[in-house]
Amino acid sequence: MIRLMLADDQAMFRQGLARLLSLEPDMAVLAEAMDGRAAIALAEQHQPDVILMDMRMPQVDGVAATREIHQRLPWIRILVLSTFDEDDYIQASLRAGALGYLLKSTPSPQLAAAIRTVYQGYGHLGPTIAPKVFTQHRRTSTAADYQHLFTQRELDILHLLRQGHTNREMATALHLSIGTVKNHLTRILSQLGVRDRTQAALWAHQHLPPANQPSGAGHD
Repeated sequence: MIRLMLADDQAMFRQGLARLLSLEPDMAVLAEAMDGRAAIALAEQHQPDVILMDMRMPQVDGVAATREIHQRLPWIRILVLSTFDEDDYIQASLRAGALGYLLKSTPSPQLAAAIRTVYQGYGHLGPTIAPKVFTQHRRTSTAADYQHLFTQRELDILHLLRQGHTNREMATALHLSIGTVKNHLTRILSQLGVRDRTQAALWAHQHLPPANQPSGAGHD
C-alpha cells in the first residue's frame, strides 16, 4: 500500500483528489495539509511514502516545504502537483529534492501511474514539463557549469556511473554506504528527469568532461 499525503491550500481540490486516489486499490491518503508549514509537521508525524506537493501555498511555499522535508526525511518521495509550469518553479522544486513534477490537469490514470513511479524511486515529469527541464540542461551544458545542478559527490557518482560501475563499486570507491549511493542516484535521476541509471550514464557520456579520480577515492 502506497501511503500518501496531500499538500494544497485549495480545500475543494485537495478533497476531490483524496477521493479519486482512494479509488486506487494500492493507495491510501493518510493526511492533508493546507500549507507548507503544516506539510512539514504532518510529514514528520505520519511519514508517508509519497507527498503530492502544491507550489503556491501560504505560510511556507511548496519549494521551501519540499527542501525541508527532503533534508529531514530524505526517504519520503515528493511529487509536485501544480497549476504552474514556469521554469523557475520546475527547476527550484527539483533542486529542492522533488522526484517529479506534474500539472493539476493531469488525468487520474496518469497521476496514479506517476505516483507509483515516484514511489519506486524514479523521477517522473509531465509531458509538457520534461522539454523545459532538458532545455535548461542543454543551456547549462553549453556553459559547462554543472556545479549548480549537482554536488561534487553527485558528479563523482555520475563519472563512475558512465564507466559502468555498480552501486557497490561506487560505494567502495567513494567510501560511502550503498544506501547513500542509492540516495545520490535518486536525486541525480530527478535532476536529469530520467527514469533509470542507463539514461543517466548516457547523459554523462554526452555532457560531462573526462574526470580525474573521484574526490573521495583513495583516501579517508
